[in-house]
Amino acid sequence: MRSVGVEEELLLVDADTGEPRAVSGAVLASAREEEELEKELQREQVETGTRPRREMTDLAVEIRRWRGAASQRARAAGAEVAALATSPLAVHPSLSPGDRYRRMAQEYGLTAQEQLTCGCHVHVGVDSDEEGVAVLDRIRPWLAPLLAMSANSPFWQGEDSGYHSYRNRVWGRWPSAGPVEVFGSAGAYHEQVRSMIGTGALLDEGMVYFDARLSRSYPTVEIRVADVCLDARDTVVIAALARALVETAARAWRAGEPPARVGVGLLRLAAWRASRSGLSGDLVHPVTFEPAPAEAVVRALLDHAGPALSDAGDLDLVKEGVEELFRRGNGADVQRAVHEETGDLSAVVAEAVRRTVA
Repeated sequence: MRSVGVEEELLLVDADTGEPRAVSGAVLASAREEEELEKELQREQVETGTRPRREMTDLAVEIRRWRGAASQRARAAGAEVAALATSPLAVHPSLSPGDRYRRMAQEYGLTAQEQLTCGCHVHVGVDSDEEGVAVLDRIRPWLAPLLAMSANSPFWQGEDSGYHSYRNRVWGRWPSAGPVEVFGSAGAYHEQVRSMIGTGALLDEGMVYFDARLSRSYPTVEIRVADVCLDARDTVVIAALARALVETAARAWRAGEPPARVGVGLLRLAAWRASRSGLSGDLVHPVTFEPAPAEAVVRALLDHAGPALSDAGDLDLVKEGVEELFRRGNGADVQRAVHEETGDLSAVVAEAVRRTVA
């Protein structure tokens, strides 16, 4: 069974006002060596990371553990952590220290300066780069539904953006972000990355911000399309689905089944629709590429990945999680419900803080 690891980016906020606070330096300075906390582009955020796990129950425990550790360190610095993919309240982000971040700010201007977004990155083990690229080629149509399920960023600079995942739109400002073409081989993938860096438009390989890519540091496929989830249970569902998609794609590759030759243009439209609608309207169906209700699209995802979910022992967990998602709504739905009830974006942040470590 393939290993899975999860990285979550969390927002650091004022305990009273809900406004983002630039205290990542203090948070990280107080963290114990064994606590998996890392800095990110802006000082108003911090990243957690699990170890590779094979059982989703173990992964769930570790996700909650590191959310709790981040919360404890944030409180010591006079702040809280919130699993929000964008800040509901207006913010002027503060760049984290370091030469690379400074170069990014100089090169990319407002794209870097305004980039305060929090994603969820799922690492799934693969046996080789060749298998990894075969997986990347075959999971492309199925990534937009993961975005719709995880969508948790309806507000931007104090306003309702009209999107469920506005993070996806802001993240898309980076020159390499988004879906990619079919590569066909590991050699073609690596040549593409070299060529992209060779243009001078990217500082380094770390800025290859594909929706899914080969990890530079681990023998994994890194699926990066999701918002950070408000509820840790949803993170586990996204992770289980990501592993099942990787396994399904690897089996298809070994069976000699070619990837779907879907153009990048259609994939971009599917991602736009997922970010706009979340689970509240039509999505683009990953097979027909025609409009379909969100529930039908998610059911198609479960059918596609079902055998791999079943073999991993995750099918019931994911089915229950999906049913809960449709009952409760994704993070964007929860945020909007709180705002509709209270009219107060600070209350939205306070509820997010509560749910982050619940």
